[in-house]
Amino acid sequence: MQLRRSALPWMAALGASLGALHAHAEASDKPLPPPRYSAQLSVGVEYDSNVTIDELEANSKQDDHALVLGAKVGVKKQVSKAIDFGLSYDLNQTAYEEFNRLDRQTHILGGNLGYKMESVDTGLSFYYVNSLLDGEGFLELYRVSPSVTGFISRRWYARGAWVYADKRIDNSAERNADTHGLELDLYFFQRGLRSYFNAGYRYKQEDATLERLDYRAHAAKLRYIRRIDIGSLQLKSELSFRYEDREYDGLTPGLDGPRDDKRQRWQVDVEIPTGKRGSVQLYASYGDYESNFAATDYRQGIAGARYLWRW
Repeated sequence: MQLRRSALPWMAALGASLGALHAHAEASDKPLPPPRYSAQLSVGVEYDSNVTIDELEANSKQDDHALVLGAKVGVKKQVSKAIDFGLSYDLNQTAYEEFNRLDRQTHILGGNLGYKMESVDTGLSFYYVNSLLDGEGFLELYRVSPSVTGFISRRWYARGAWVYADKRIDNSAERNADTHGLELDLYFFQRGLRSYFNAGYRYKQEDATLERLDYRAHAAKLRYIRRIDIGSLQLKSELSFRYEDREYDGLTPGLDGPRDDKRQRWQVDVEIPTGKRGSVQLYASYGDYESNFAATDYRQGIAGARYLWRW
């Protein structure tokens, strides 16, 4: 994985922030907890009823099976009572049985700075994503997001964030884009982390190199997470629904009026522990992507199972 020159300002900003935190830590004479390290490995299989490349607005209308692999490492460090930071690296690989030219490998580098205030918490996250198709460069993305979070009552928790992203796609420069967005989330803890709801809204404005690919989007989501005791096991289940309405600015060839995409997706996830560190995840989703542009008007079902090992 290579970092292009465009990544240097992002990495420099993160490095400067970590340097400031290191200086703050040296200035503090209070003992702090040691860094917390974590790691995760996963292996699984997946069925996809319609293999797609969303970034290129391409769908095959054919199904396939895939082997899915994942690995993640991370570290979190508390610099003071008010400041903490974290670093992470994710690697994901999808290998198809038939569509092997669409085998995808994704690397994600992440950093997060947090500052706890009296009534709210603030944060700043950085992400660099590098995705390969069939071993060749495909997608590169940089994302930065400041956020504010806090409890507004004993059971209600809120989060607000602004998001900026810079997306570059190899061999498809017309789809390169800058994105600005606003995210709002509200959590209701019915029984703490054992049972809670999450509702969210997102506004996104994407400015692509090709004008007809510029769009504004309003999106909503609703999630319900519940942990269920079955004997000595505690299952984690999640049911979610997401809806997005995209309004395109430019004229799309073949359409009499402006392009309009409406996307909705249902998903269910169940995680079953198999010991102190292992678990089995089962998941299924159904997406109905409705559009007056034929290339983005399709349906897709995905089902899979994977084994995870955490430590």
